[in-house]
Amino acid sequence: MKELLKFRSKAFAISVIKMTENLPKRTSTYPICNQIIRSATSVGANYRSALRARSKAEFIAKLGIVEEEADETLYWLEIIKESGLASNELIDPIWEECNQLLSIFIATIKTAKSTKA
Repeated sequence: MKELLKFRSKAFAISVIKMTENLPKRTSTYPICNQIIRSATSVGANYRSALRARSKAEFIAKLGIVEEEADETLYWLEIIKESGLASNELIDPIWEECNQLLSIFIATIKTAKSTKA
């Protein structure tokens, strides 16, 4: 499962990067692209960091960052979609993957908090 999540979170970040390349080149899109790329790539980077945690508390804390970054990415996807910068066909699969990853990370945090050690 760890390797699958590492793969999925990296593939997700790449899909966001590719999606931003298809956005219109406008002054308003540059900060949005910067922010969504930062948050989307942070999901996988921080998940990998969580896997190297030295304690359960550190693992949970780092997964909390993963959760925040995934949620932020959902926000930027909503901004892109609702502002008409990209079509539903482009945004919806990325939004769905982000939502699934977020659900997995939230469940992982809950499990880690409820188990001993």
